[in-house]
Amino acid sequence: MIKQLFTVFSLLAASDELSKKVSAPLRPQEPKSVISYDAEEVKYSNLTADATLAGTLTLPRSEKPSPAVLLIAGSGRIDRDETVFGHKPFWVLANHLTKQGFVVLRVDKRGVGQSTGNYDIATTEDFAADALAGVEYLKTRKEVDAERIGLIGHSEGGLIAPMVAVKSNDVAFIVFMAAPCVTGEAILYAQEALISRSMGVTEKQLSHQLDFQKQVFSVLKNESDLAKAEKQLREIIAKQLADLPKEEQQASANAIEAQIKRCNSRWFRYYLTYDPITSLKHLKIPILALNGELDSQVSPKQNLPVLAKILKEAGNRNYRIIELPKLNHFFQTCETGSILEYGKIEETIAPAVLDTISGWILETTANR
Repeated sequence: MIKQLFTVFSLLAASDELSKKVSAPLRPQEPKSVISYDAEEVKYSNLTADATLAGTLTLPRSEKPSPAVLLIAGSGRIDRDETVFGHKPFWVLANHLTKQGFVVLRVDKRGVGQSTGNYDIATTEDFAADALAGVEYLKTRKEVDAERIGLIGHSEGGLIAPMVAVKSNDVAFIVFMAAPCVTGEAILYAQEALISRSMGVTEKQLSHQLDFQKQVFSVLKNESDLAKAEKQLREIIAKQLADLPKEEQQASANAIEAQIKRCNSRWFRYYLTYDPITSLKHLKIPILALNGELDSQVSPKQNLPVLAKILKEAGNRNYRIIELPKLNHFFQTCETGSILEYGKIEETIAPAVLDTISGWILETTANR
């Protein structure tokens, strides 16, 4: 039980580990035929972090500058393709968008793949600085129309995109894909409930898990000293373990150590308390927000109404918010939205989602 508690509420930060369990699956949407556009390996720097970001720039074969999009991945040690559960959603998305006439930049996170920099000490704010460097890089490319540069952020990437937009007048539009619009703490309580119920956890067990979660989060919010916080976390966990057989305690030991380190990290602490309204309330640029009806990680019922309220109060007159039926957190057509389905589903991104995104960007950039 204790292992499950930690694994569930830190899923957003651990998706890279879960994806390693999927091997050689069938992924029909990944490009296999002759590519009708150009692809270039690129590198650029975020000098504020002494990091070099490496990625792939895909370019339509056009004689004039094209609109451009920077893809911003969700949480975890994610590469330029946002490889998770055997899928490469950013590769599929970049392929689709470039065929529609857009320049697309997708990048390895700092400290991942070919990118340098220290991933372990980075927060969401640091990743936003990396994304801002990506916008600056796109402005240097002659193939890019600098007045039509946009951001597509998935999950935590949707948290990052508005942080970038409020710091740069060069961001012309944003597409949110399952973007958190409330604090990480609120996201994780809802996530715990949705995922646990989808896995058959009883309401009594769920109540126990949420109580445990609140104790852990209380420590992280109120104790800034990492060593003291770790000690308090171990005390909370010891009480949880006391009622378990010794064999189960020992079997959970490694998972517990990993999750204590993850929860007590700078990234998790920042994510837990950051309120997206800080940036969202300043957005006046065109916004498309998409969320799957069966998303168990970023609930549409919890987040989309909040986003609509914030944008309306901000005076934004150009936004579209859509809850898409039968889709999960990765915008796959699914049965329940359970995390256990992700790797089993052959579809990487529902074609209707790809068309919705490209159609909206075409419409939006045509008016600029």
